[in-house]
Amino acid sequence: MRKVLAWLILLAGIVGGLYVGGYLMFIKAILIACHAFDIGSLTAVLVGKTIIKCVFASVVGGLIAFAGFIGFGIAYKE
Repeated sequence: MRKVLAWLILLAGIVGGLYVGGYLMFIKAILIACHAFDIGSLTAVLVGKTIIKCVFASVVGGLIAFAGFIGFGIAYKE
């Protein structure tokens, strides 16, 4: 049972990292900026936030996935 829990922690970390870093911070930020451009309300603040989110998306996603790997290592011990 402990090994199954360890694998679930690992999977949750990887999926969470992909969702937060890949979708929320990268793809969704770009889509919001594109939508703002389409309706004519694109501002410099929105462009700046989008750039910052895209730059740090891989760091945040990697840290979340890394937390999953750490949790896996702790839970998988014999």
